[in-house]
Amino acid sequence: MPNNESTREFAAAVADRFEKVTDARDVDNLEAVCHPDLVNHALAKSRTPGLAGTREYLASPLAGRFDEAWRERRVITDGEFVVHHGIRAGHWPGGEFLGIPASSGDFAREVVFMYRVSDGKVAERWAIRDDLGFLRQLGVSLG
Repeated sequence: MPNNESTREFAAAVADRFEKVTDARDVDNLEAVCHPDLVNHALAKSRTPGLAGTREYLASPLAGRFDEAWRERRVITDGEFVVHHGIRAGHWPGGEFLGIPASSGDFAREVVFMYRVSDGKVAERWAIRDDLGFLRQLGVSLG
């Protein structure tokens, strides 16, 4: 995929569509934004890989508990790759997160999502989130 302005804009638009579908937990429209051979590096190792695992996560109680959105976001593109970096903020209703009990409360955490776009769809996805900062904002002390 050539690294020109129109290619970068197209890849960024594909990543934006993917985020809209996943933020809405719209499992019925995943195929419209995901490559059939999707590799979602952000899924827990215990989940089914690929599109099926992404659908499974979005339908899970954990995904439904997050009410978060971008507070600030930078979009970086390089050919078929798109990076979203910034702060996502929201409200956690309380309960376990990664097996750790956390009180309800508002949070803001730094995140990085990276996508590789192929054939007009997201083919790979990575996520780096400040989960420790998230838990600390909710009053968790980890030693």
